[in-house]
Amino acid sequence: MLTLRDLNVYHGSSHTLKDVSFSLEQGEVLCLFGRNGAGKTTTLKAIMGLLPTHSGTVALDAVELNALPAHEVPKRGIGYVPQGRRLFAELTVAENLEIGLMTRKTDRRILDEVFSLFPVLKERLSQVSGTLSGGEQQMLAMGRALCIDPSVVLLDEPTEGLMPSMIATIRDVILELKKSGKAVFLVEQRIDAVLAVADRVCFIENGAVKAVMQTEALRADPALFKQYAGVV
Repeated sequence: MLTLRDLNVYHGSSHTLKDVSFSLEQGEVLCLFGRNGAGKTTTLKAIMGLLPTHSGTVALDAVELNALPAHEVPKRGIGYVPQGRRLFAELTVAENLEIGLMTRKTDRRILDEVFSLFPVLKERLSQVSGTLSGGEQQMLAMGRALCIDPSVVLLDEPTEGLMPSMIATIRDVILELKKSGKAVFLVEQRIDAVLAVADRVCFIENGAVKAVMQTEALRADPALFKQYAGVV
């Protein structure tokens, strides 16, 4: 479904992604795991066309995404929830969701699915999004991305700064997305969150993929986190 092949990205003279290759299948949760500065967010931005690629390809099925302008990538069915949420803070919940709907001119019936995952959003439609709690803002950011009815969802550290009950909610939503057949590419720093939802984990260090493995292997031997990412 989503394939990165020999992807190279530079920031100025700094080689930030080095021949990154992996694939993500329908109904799969793949977690990109690594220390700060390893290249995780850069990978997501490269997929979305927000950073230029020096070489290599990003493809969704038969469509080469890195040959498209950035504004066309979401129209191909890639939903992106960036780190920090990046909501339109001065707009209401309803207006933020409308922006998601307009991206692909999605049928408004998709809102029923969004509200089934995040019932609180239906209660907050008229509220200015900048006044929501952190957890509610994360739900809105995810809801807005789902309004394009994506086949692939990119999540950049969705549990960052959230209380345990909200982390559990985000985990459950990710599992529901998987059950519905969506592919989820998750950047996460929390080992417990990774083990709870991911099918496979891709370890990245200094912009290069070090290993890709099934989550079962990590459950059986948590020391692999230390081996590949320097954490336990």
